[in-house]
Amino acid sequence: MLIRAAGPDDAARVEQLVAEAYRPYVPRIGREPAPMAVDYRSTIETTDHVTVVVDESDDPVGVLVTVVETDHVLVENVAVARSAQGRGLGRRLLAHAESSALRDGLTQVRLYTNAAMTENVAWYPHLGYTEVDRRTDGGFDRVFFRKDLQPGSS
Repeated sequence: MLIRAAGPDDAARVEQLVAEAYRPYVPRIGREPAPMAVDYRSTIETTDHVTVVVDESDDPVGVLVTVVETDHVLVENVAVARSAQGRGLGRRLLAHAESSALRDGLTQVRLYTNAAMTENVAWYPHLGYTEVDRRTDGGFDRVFFRKDLQPGSS
């Protein structure tokens, strides 16, 4: 599977796979998670920080949305289509964010997840992320993580 920058032609599929990945959490949260409300067409057209992992037919099956800050990279969204979950694609996308951070001279990646997404809360520490905060943000109960990177480690 190839990781590449998302293009305008990927927007509809990205929106579809994000909806598919996050839909199971709607009953837990009581509303759609924040990534389901993003206009991915606009995000792809106005930033170069949307990355997709594609299958053999160049169809996106995973997406990574990042924001480069002055001292870290923020992962705003990482989602994998339900049909492609369990194959390490989320891990590969996060590794891509970490490599990109190091390439840009940054040594920290930050991310957050909804507290109701207990699978994610448990998963990120296995990838080396440390929980640093829990708070209501944007109307959502979020858990914040960070990973300190060492040059040459990713």
